[in-house]
Amino acid sequence: MRRLLGKISGLFGNRTKVGVDKTGNKYFTRNEEVDGVMKEKRWVIFKGEEDPTTIPVEWICWLNGQRKKAPTPEEMMELEARRERVRQNVALFKKEEQERIAKEGSKGKRISTGKASGPDLKSFIQQFPVPSEGNDVEESPSTTGGLRNPQESLAEKTKDEYQSSEATGSGASFRPGTWQPPT
Repeated sequence: MRRLLGKISGLFGNRTKVGVDKTGNKYFTRNEEVDGVMKEKRWVIFKGEEDPTTIPVEWICWLNGQRKKAPTPEEMMELEARRERVRQNVALFKKEEQERIAKEGSKGKRISTGKASGPDLKSFIQQFPVPSEGNDVEESPSTTGGLRNPQESLAEKTKDEYQSSEATGSGASFRPGTWQPPT
């Protein structure tokens, strides 16, 4: 029991308070030996409900070891002022954009979104006959009125695949010329 109390008091006794953020979360550090190496442990104690989304980015970087030094209150104030300026600029930009759209909308102009629709490739492709392996030209289904039997075209495709003289496959078990089509 005494040993357990000693460890608990050691956890709280040798910790160092590093700072506090604007929401009241407190940040601590402690040096401890892990596998013969001194390591710095960093953690946060939340004010109120444990909500990790209340931790500012600068403190997250410090907790993860991406920053060597904890953010200072002056740095935090400066960054918060910068974030507020960015929010104001975004609001101003949105307002100007809405005014511009309203102004151009009253003139009857169409505004391009910057995305152009592409051509209808299906109708483009159907205009041309499909060449087969010889120099014969098959008529596309659109030119024959769609009367082609889909099973016949499937049979022709598989027949062409089986007659290929190209060697396929690789590895130690591959032997060219021994492949037989499934029956």
